[in-house]
Amino acid sequence: AGFRRLKSFRTIFACVFVAIVARLRRQLRSSNNGGTLPFRLLAADYGADITYAEEIIDHKIIKCERIVNDYIRSTDFVEKGTDNVVFRTCNEEKGRVVFQMGTSDAVRALKAAQLVCKDVAAVDINMGCPKSFSVSGGMGAALLTKPDLIHDILTTLRRNIDTPVTCKIRLLKSSQDTVELARRIEKTGVSALAVHGRQVADRPRDPAKWNEIADVVSALTIPVIANGDVFEYDDIQRIKVATGASSVMVARGALWNASIFSPNVKAHWEDVKKEYVRKSILWDNDVKSTKHTLKEMIMHYSCLEFPEGKAIIKSQNLVDLAKVYGDEEYYESVRANRIALDRHA
Repeated sequence: AGFRRLKSFRTIFACVFVAIVARLRRQLRSSNNGGTLPFRLLAADYGADITYAEEIIDHKIIKCERIVNDYIRSTDFVEKGTDNVVFRTCNEEKGRVVFQMGTSDAVRALKAAQLVCKDVAAVDINMGCPKSFSVSGGMGAALLTKPDLIHDILTTLRRNIDTPVTCKIRLLKSSQDTVELARRIEKTGVSALAVHGRQVADRPRDPAKWNEIADVVSALTIPVIANGDVFEYDDIQRIKVATGASSVMVARGALWNASIFSPNVKAHWEDVKKEYVRKSILWDNDVKSTKHTLKEMIMHYSCLEFPEGKAIIKSQNLVDLAKVYGDEEYYESVRANRIALDRHA
């Protein structure tokens, strides 16, 4: 059903997740540059029901203007006075894309949300990012120690936009502390809460604590989205059973191979990689972002020191990447179609 035919995130989770045994609700969480439009559409093709955009800082998005890009049929949020596309989406994903925001101020958060809310299914506040660029600005995981500010941001959004509001957190020092924060968040009226099963100081190699996510699930009435250590399709069912969560969020596992969302046989990563390159060409994706995602895939399965990796590093544009993967004809056909459409516009 997706977001299009339902009025609220609460209704979506109440209606759809009742039938969770028949079909798991799987979500893609953005990971650095992995959450851009081509990758979100790729994940959706493989079965992701909801996809999160890459985290975008409120300061950045409020400097943008909304532009309908007839050339590639997208909606772009472009930094004023530049050609820099900060956020790109399209009608195809309108009912399932979640705009993920980094913020430390309720007024700025609202201004940013009001700019994008009509083009997305929900607005999510990232309260779990442990990276220095986020924490140093009072965003991400820095919010976990500021429950009053969390309340201010979330209630401001809830009162002033009709689009569903969600947020993501990490585990605190004790399960009791996490549950207490989650309950405070629930009282703000958010539609769902995602919980990553690690503390801020934990490393990716440290096991996610699914049992502590389960504690949050049992304490709340709103849908809880479980995240952490989901690397195969079967892990989606395992974390759901272990936590009782309404939904499952996937990050690294999806970045390495987006076919993780498919109940069928997992596609070979080489095939997935080539599909991603084609979607990046089709949607005129930023070449740096495309290269970043490709390098993440290759580093997991292979090595950047091989000829393919070196060729990607040297690539200056999408034409170069098309050549690496033997897709010059595809690139030219996409380009020719755009020129033809432009002439008839």
